[in-house]
Amino acid sequence: MSSTLPGGIHDRPVAVIGSGTLGRRIALMFATRGGEVRIYDTSLAAGKEAVTYVEQNIDRVAATVEGGRPGRAIVTDDLSHALSGAWLAVEAVPERLDLKKQIFRRLDELAEPDAILASNSSSYASRQFIDHVRRPERVLNMHFYMPPVQNAVDLMSDGRTDPDVISFLRKELPGYGVHPFVALQESTGFIFNRVWAAIKREALRVVAEGVSTPQDVDAMWKINMGTPAGPFRMMDQVGLDVVLDIENHYAEENPGLPEGPRVLLEKYVAAGRLGAKTGQGFYDDYRENTGRQAGS
Repeated sequence: MSSTLPGGIHDRPVAVIGSGTLGRRIALMFATRGGEVRIYDTSLAAGKEAVTYVEQNIDRVAATVEGGRPGRAIVTDDLSHALSGAWLAVEAVPERLDLKKQIFRRLDELAEPDAILASNSSSYASRQFIDHVRRPERVLNMHFYMPPVQNAVDLMSDGRTDPDVISFLRKELPGYGVHPFVALQESTGFIFNRVWAAIKREALRVVAEGVSTPQDVDAMWKINMGTPAGPFRMMDQVGLDVVLDIENHYAEENPGLPEGPRVLLEKYVAAGRLGAKTGQGFYDDYRENTGRQAGS
């Protein structure tokens, strides 16, 4: 299998599809080489918030990247414009398989012939949404965690991805301050997230069974592991609706997983307590610290 790899990438934009918690952080990292990142969102208001996030953080983050310099982010609700000239498109929309299939059909139709089409999906293998993609050799998972603090990235083939595309990304991504690791075979949850899923699921189970509270679990975690945040604070940052979507997907693949963690998450999501993005989740201290949390 062979395909033309994208050329002149430092003079070409990157498109990020979705302006949510991770979309804006992905955009921030690709703006660290002085180029343009185009954030596509059907909600221009949400997209403008993402641009503001990039503008507030780009000077600091670009200074941590070797050879980095601040670029810029723009928002558009025109997918054709977002993709025009882009060497890379990163999908960062909610974890709904039907939505991802629609997005990748359009990316395949509208992107440049040499563009790499990547999904930030944390629970779906890219193999599952290439039904209507004509160039599956250019598609793969590129899963980010929580940049600019957690900068590891999983790369995983859709089963037909050109190996040269993966090699190309392994070479180029560190230049944007992110560090790729390749899953050697298809794996729901990739590498680190498989381990993390088990940790957060058991933490949720401990609380669902009334053994402890989110705050005490986190306090013990911080003492024993020496980290600034525990599992519940980290789930709040990701968004409890996203965490629930991921848990539901794992449960579809493995019906034997305990139900308690999902029931607990459903309670919070039904109450509109989605975490930092709504001001309340397992913690209630986000409203007075919105700016600090967003840039943490």
